[in-house]
Amino acid sequence: ADEGRGVMADNTGTHGWFWGPSALLGLVVGLATLLIDQANKFWMLDVYGIAEKGRVAVTPFLDFVFVKNTGISYSLFDQDSFTGQLALAGFGLLASIALWVWLARGATNRLMALSIGLIIGGALGNAIDRVRIGGVADFFSLHAFGFYWYVFNIADVAIVAGVVGLLYDSLVASRNDAAKPL
Repeated sequence: ADEGRGVMADNTGTHGWFWGPSALLGLVVGLATLLIDQANKFWMLDVYGIAEKGRVAVTPFLDFVFVKNTGISYSLFDQDSFTGQLALAGFGLLASIALWVWLARGATNRLMALSIGLIIGGALGNAIDRVRIGGVADFFSLHAFGFYWYVFNIADVAIVAGVVGLLYDSLVASRNDAAKPL
């Protein structure tokens, strides 16, 4: 019925709380996202030394710059203290666990598994930053015609891509369900 959406077969007959038919794909994507994000942050901070360089123009529309975000998106819920950073990291960890349970128990296709894996990997990457440096390390600044977008990192890109994937999946599923005869 859903071959085009890549529905994964459940060969075990049951979905566990922490492992299901989509778990391997989600795990691989999540770990790859986490490793790429953390390797980039290590390189930018500890090898390239972006914090000491200031703003570095890469192209007419992209700069590298170090910004430590002590809040969440757009610096909401700014937390300057280490305790506040631990609380935000703990929230990221709890959200990742909840997403993992959703992945294990409810992910019905590859797009959903891939999307949830991206979000988990990104959330854990940013949580590690909070513990390691007291905030999330952001480096990429896109700009054009005098307008500067917010500064972001690879984990942020993964989270946004994962959310877009989940939204697309939910819209396709809703459309397919609506088109079925009664």
